[in-house]
Amino acid sequence: MKKEVVAMLLAGGQGSRLYALTSHVAKPAVPFGGKYRIIDFPLSNCVNSGIDTVGVLTQYRPLELNSYLGNGQPWDLDRSDGGVHILPPYQREGDQGTWYKGTANAIYQNIGFLDLYDPEYVVVLSGDHIYKMDYSDMVDQHKKTEAACTISVLEVTLEEAKRFGIMSANPDGQVYEFEEKPQHPKSTLASMGIYVFTWSKLRQYLIDDEADPNSSNDFGKNIIPNMLAAGEKLMTYRFSGYWKDVGTINSLWDANMDMLAPHSGIDLYDSSWPIYARSPIKPPHVTGPNAQISHSLVTGGCQVDGSVENSVLFHSVTVEEGADVQYSILMPGAVVKKGAVVAYAIVAENAVIGEEATIGAPPNEDPDWGIAVVGSGVHIGDKAVIRPNAMIREDVKGGEQA
Repeated sequence: MKKEVVAMLLAGGQGSRLYALTSHVAKPAVPFGGKYRIIDFPLSNCVNSGIDTVGVLTQYRPLELNSYLGNGQPWDLDRSDGGVHILPPYQREGDQGTWYKGTANAIYQNIGFLDLYDPEYVVVLSGDHIYKMDYSDMVDQHKKTEAACTISVLEVTLEEAKRFGIMSANPDGQVYEFEEKPQHPKSTLASMGIYVFTWSKLRQYLIDDEADPNSSNDFGKNIIPNMLAAGEKLMTYRFSGYWKDVGTINSLWDANMDMLAPHSGIDLYDSSWPIYARSPIKPPHVTGPNAQISHSLVTGGCQVDGSVENSVLFHSVTVEEGADVQYSILMPGAVVKKGAVVAYAIVAENAVIGEEATIGAPPNEDPDWGIAVVGSGVHIGDKAVIRPNAMIREDVKGGEQA
């Protein structure tokens, strides 16, 4: 059962900043890019990198995510000697059990799982990032430098640096200072939340961290600073490709729009690095005689009779005749009825937009402008108006404003 490398994918986040989109599903299960879910990207990266054993640590509303992962077959992770393993919190003998208290505690609670495979190295990943990355290159650098921990980093602006764990490193990449979300950053090297650890080292730090009653049980706040303070060798791994944390409405919308931009850096047509997904079996999309589709992604099972421009349509979406969809994301099963206008919006799964309703609006000089969001299964009545930046979780009657 011994594996050289095991990946641990943290996929239990509530995704509170995605508001209505995560009221029923965990953030990694949120649909993305017409046919994917966010978790498809780190899972595909694992397989493409030659990592065939992945623990997926679930917690918040895991039902749909667990069902989506299944036995791991779409990602070639249905292995008898590894594969994908769903790892929820559980009650251990002698205690009351607890939810994962932090990122480090989540790995700590699964030391037994990792010991089954006795890996030399553990790759710790987040389930809410959109990117392509060869983890084997990062592991190779980790081995060559004989580091205890290697942290994937990218350059950000000084203003953005306040939102990340920020490292200061020597010219050879060795870290000498680390600050979690500093108000006055000393560097612009930001942690991507992707780590390679030497398991024998990490195991002991996790145990020691769990014994500290004052710890937040977090990699950025506790484990990394503790390793640095103890004199362990921490190295940076510089990443320069496309990467986006889709933890907010705006970043999720931006990343979907990047799918339509030819030079955004995210290339899903690269056959050498495919992104795998569990895709439903649907017929080809159908367009009516008056349909107008321009610069958009339209997936199988869609029926388009209206106008769709600069938008992403997931499977089984209906856009009726006379409806106008612009710069929007329509998730699986969404319906836009006759005469409705949907602009700069995200419409979640199985939501219905009534006839002549208006959802969102194009950008203007209003400083409060933002993406309008209609939650899963919500029904917007005929001629209702949903303002920009609105987050709609419940049905809205016809003619009302929200």
